[in-house]
Amino acid sequence: MANIIIENGYILTMDPAQDDIERGVVVIDNGIITQVAESTDETANTVIDAKGGVVMPGLVNTHTHAGMTIFRGYADDLTLSDWLENHIWPAEAQLTDNDLYIGTKLACLEMIRSGTTAFVDMYIHVDKVARAVEESGMRAALSYGMIDLGDETRAKSELKEGRRFVREWNGRADGRITTMYGPHAPHTCSRDFLGLVREYAFDDNVKIHIHVLETEDELNQMKEQFGMCSVNMLDELGFLDSDVIAAHCVWLSDGDIDILNERGVNVSHNPVSNMKLASGIAPVPKMLARGVNVSLGTDGCASNNNLNMFEEMKTAALLHKVDTSDPTVMPARQVLEMATINGAHAMGTNSGMLKVGCMADVIIVDMNKPHLTPIYDIPSHLVYSASGGDVRTTIVNGKILMDDYKVLSMDEQKVMKDANKAALNLVLRVNEQE
Repeated sequence: MANIIIENGYILTMDPAQDDIERGVVVIDNGIITQVAESTDETANTVIDAKGGVVMPGLVNTHTHAGMTIFRGYADDLTLSDWLENHIWPAEAQLTDNDLYIGTKLACLEMIRSGTTAFVDMYIHVDKVARAVEESGMRAALSYGMIDLGDETRAKSELKEGRRFVREWNGRADGRITTMYGPHAPHTCSRDFLGLVREYAFDDNVKIHIHVLETEDELNQMKEQFGMCSVNMLDELGFLDSDVIAAHCVWLSDGDIDILNERGVNVSHNPVSNMKLASGIAPVPKMLARGVNVSLGTDGCASNNNLNMFEEMKTAALLHKVDTSDPTVMPARQVLEMATINGAHAMGTNSGMLKVGCMADVIIVDMNKPHLTPIYDIPSHLVYSASGGDVRTTIVNGKILMDDYKVLSMDEQKVMKDANKAALNLVLRVNEQE
């Protein structure tokens, strides 16, 4: 007997080797998908009727700072340097372990509600971040955000903490939590530091999560300091490989794109954050055309204000159409691939598809809504018409985290109450320091 059978739904497999199924079943046992078909002879402890819904892989958010939900709306409409140096960094200095635990719980709640089943995170107070993820039931690749600014003493401390976290938490929560090294960016980490991170990641067999060329300021700083851009400097170090997730990648040259493709680097595109901070438009159609694995991320709530991957998909599709003056670029199915298959590839997880043997990270999107009526094309509706609020069921690792819009893995009202209280206390502490 299986654990879960999902029946009567439109099965959007996202599997290149299998067509979608107009009305089919997905069978789940021990956290793994065991059957994707039109019907089944299996029985299960739990049967979910997905009538009127689309059954699809959960969305994968490949770049965020989950605990920053505590800063949602805190410092909007500012330049990146002003936002970071005068608002976010001073406030982050006042964050407590409990703030990050509560903020991450809130992030997980928001993602579960909006169909994200896995995310890639870089932040601070990471033990509390990991604890919140463990309790939420979500899947995540977590890293401690490291900055050394050329300070040797600080570099040793940051690497020690980064390695401690990598080794203590990798594979925890029944394998739902994996760990990564998280050097912040090439312009905030010294060359020697980045070289050591590369060695540590190889030694510990984990991936690396790093911001790359998010802004033109970074590009100019790197050229002035090293006579080359971030991508060339990282490549010269031997840093770039298929185990790297590079977030943003806005200010790339054609040569940079070739390097990323040759090294197998995974790129996380964050269109809403890039637009809000006026960082620029990443050359995503060029990257995809050259074979770079490009996925989607929301960035943190301080520079996006939500973690809604449906909004991110629509924004990505529309942004590049208007940027290239070509309505055919970034079609809906390709954007869905970025949010599912490509994201899972970047994380290194066997998910992102509804396929036998894949991890059972599955969502059901309720299509019985006025804004989703009538239906001509399912992928088009999911990208251009649907929202995170249309997700009615979320399953991670074969466990039901939300069923018929009711979150089962945490107390929703308590999480929001705790987050409001933590935000109020944080503002009081920040004001006292001014």
